[in-house]
Amino acid sequence: MPNLPSLGLRNRNNRAPRSTPRSPAPTSDYVVDCAIYVDGHRVEGTWTHTDAVEEVRRRGTGFVWIGLHEPTEEQINGLADTFGLHELAVEDAVHAHQRPKLERYDTTLFMVLKTVRYLSSERRSATSEIVDTGELMVFLGRDFVITVRHGKHAGLAQVRSQLEADPEQLALGPSAVLHGVADHVVDTYLEVTEAIQDDIDEIEAEVFEPRTKVDAEQIYLMKREVLELRRAVLPLTKPMQRLAEGYTPMVADDVRSYFRNVEDHLAKVSEMVGSFDELLTTLVDATLAKITLQQNTDMRKISAWVAIISTPTMIAGIYGMNFTNMPEVDWTYGYPGVLVVMLGACLVLFKIFRRNKWL
Repeated sequence: MPNLPSLGLRNRNNRAPRSTPRSPAPTSDYVVDCAIYVDGHRVEGTWTHTDAVEEVRRRGTGFVWIGLHEPTEEQINGLADTFGLHELAVEDAVHAHQRPKLERYDTTLFMVLKTVRYLSSERRSATSEIVDTGELMVFLGRDFVITVRHGKHAGLAQVRSQLEADPEQLALGPSAVLHGVADHVVDTYLEVTEAIQDDIDEIEAEVFEPRTKVDAEQIYLMKREVLELRRAVLPLTKPMQRLAEGYTPMVADDVRSYFRNVEDHLAKVSEMVGSFDELLTTLVDATLAKITLQQNTDMRKISAWVAIISTPTMIAGIYGMNFTNMPEVDWTYGYPGVLVVMLGACLVLFKIFRRNKWL
């Protein structure tokens, strides 16, 4: 963890904040960052979680923001004891695979969000996934916020940088961090839905293009990915409404209006995802109808050629019965005459089928 430069922090009495002696933070690959924020500014130094919370509570102002990436149960237990996290929420944060939700445990809020990332064609795996999903958990307390990330994408470094560049927003407390995280996640929903919209537009143009072969498997794949996105978006609607309506006093009144904006963006994404599902269902029906029509056309062509081929086959079969008394068997021009009859019959049938657009 880097030792960040001082941001010129001053306390409420315009004096430089005092710092207490602390031990160096241990090196770990699951702690992404641990920082103290007072009056919207980051306190200089490198902190362990115990030193950070002690410093905040000694000051009586500010909060701690700790970012974790896929911690194990043993790794997160120390944090849970220090900050008083509920064991059920800790279990959810470790094992992941949760639905988006918002829960309140005494003086702590626990929120789960699904993160998504659109995979371009060159980055898609052998399973041909279009949307890669992950999870993000947020523990919110009076003087701390802990983010737990699962997955290789949706890092929060950009969110942290943006909030640090806006001290006035960050000074609103831990709920401002929760809003920043939620806003970032919903913004990625918008980006993914716009990318999926482009893919669906291409598929739609291909489906309704005359004389083109449509890959129905691609539509089913797209529909599966839209359902995956829907499972991430729709369950989040109710938690956002609760945060915007004052579900808990841990969300500052000034932050509540920002959650309404996030709620509006989420509603837009929900509408887009719902329209995607309906449109893809329509495209599936249109594709199946197009495939059925193509199969009928192919069957007509096959039937026409079978009828043409069966005519000379029938004549040859009759003369192949080797009866003694058969017409024109002893005639000198019998063989070429039969060939002319066969060819003439085939040409007549070919013209009839071509006129009826079977060929």
